[in-house]
Amino acid sequence: MVLDSYELDPAGAAALRAAGVVTLAIVDGDTRGQDADLYLDQNFGADAPGGTAPGSDAGTLLAGTRYALLRDSVIAARPSAPRTATPVARPRVLAFFGGTDAVGAAPLLTRVLLDTGHPMELTVLAARPRIEAELAALTCGRGQTLRVVPPTDGLPTMIRAADLVVSAAGTSTWELCCLAAPSALVCVVDNQRESYHRVVAHGLAAGLGELPELAAPGMAGRAARAAAAGILRGLLGSPRRRAALSARGWATVDGQGRGRVADALLSRTGVLNR
Repeated sequence: MVLDSYELDPAGAAALRAAGVVTLAIVDGDTRGQDADLYLDQNFGADAPGGTAPGSDAGTLLAGTRYALLRDSVIAARPSAPRTATPVARPRVLAFFGGTDAVGAAPLLTRVLLDTGHPMELTVLAARPRIEAELAALTCGRGQTLRVVPPTDGLPTMIRAADLVVSAAGTSTWELCCLAAPSALVCVVDNQRESYHRVVAHGLAAGLGELPELAAPGMAGRAARAAAAGILRGLLGSPRRRAALSARGWATVDGQGRGRVADALLSRTGVLNR
């Protein structure tokens, strides 16, 4: 049994184990009291010294991006090598912020992208009609085009075709790394903060800041948005920077994590020993 929730009763895993069910709890830096046979923390740096999730031990914790869980479509689209430093006059940029974009990040980050003034072919996924309407009202600058599309199952293919991806710093980060996508991330919710800062500090993606700061009114918000636009402008104009991000991400997430997790779980049941 695989448990993946922030709200499950901590007694749940213990009851399953008492009934003879092997359990795996997916955690995010803390076991939240679940008493499982195995814990999976696929965040970058979770396997570093001192990174053991509270309530687990080295023998029960599957930690780090080595165990990142990825969809079939992402694994199938993984390139055989990272991107090369190829100059392009109008970079293809893809922006998406989760299946529902509950915090409404897309319009704000689209404005920041357009405010760079850099020519680009920008595609933005609009998760809801209201977001689509906000995006439709934006004005592009010289050499810029904006295409708004609904959520799609073809996202991995779109990621591979993009020269730069702007996204929330959630679990899609590991998909971007696996696909060797040069990426700039935004921390949109609190539980992304630790992983976001680790990923940015190790050069797997560029960091644009936290959404509340970017959305803030007054001088503080304008300064945060200007800083983010400066980072994006640098990436759009530098094939070498984009290629460096691509190489580090591609080397960090190899797409084999799902098999490693399955093997570890099945080994507890004795299936692999039959």
